Amino acid sequence: MDLVAFLYFLLIGLAAGWLAGVIMKSPGGPLNNLIVGVIGSLLGGFLSQLLGLHASGLLGSLIVATAGAVAFIALLRVLKSPGERPR
Repeated sequence: MDLVAFLYFLLIGLAAGWLAGVIMKSPGGPLNNLIVGVIGSLLGGFLSQLLGLHASGLLGSLIVATAGAVAFIALLRVLKSPGERPR
């Protein structure tokens, strides 16, 4: 992976983390958004391949990364409160 692709990946992750935070009403700063977005990008890419979906371009990458980040936040919430059911 070259430097430009890595920076592109980080920028998509940052935007996806921010969008997921807005969608899931999850507080966090830029570093939190970046971490959630990057993990979400990896999770979203894995899930999209598992489902046989293919996303290309900036918008496709952002949608897949955001979906993965939303799934990651939801998973964290479930793991954080095992005695309570999410509503």
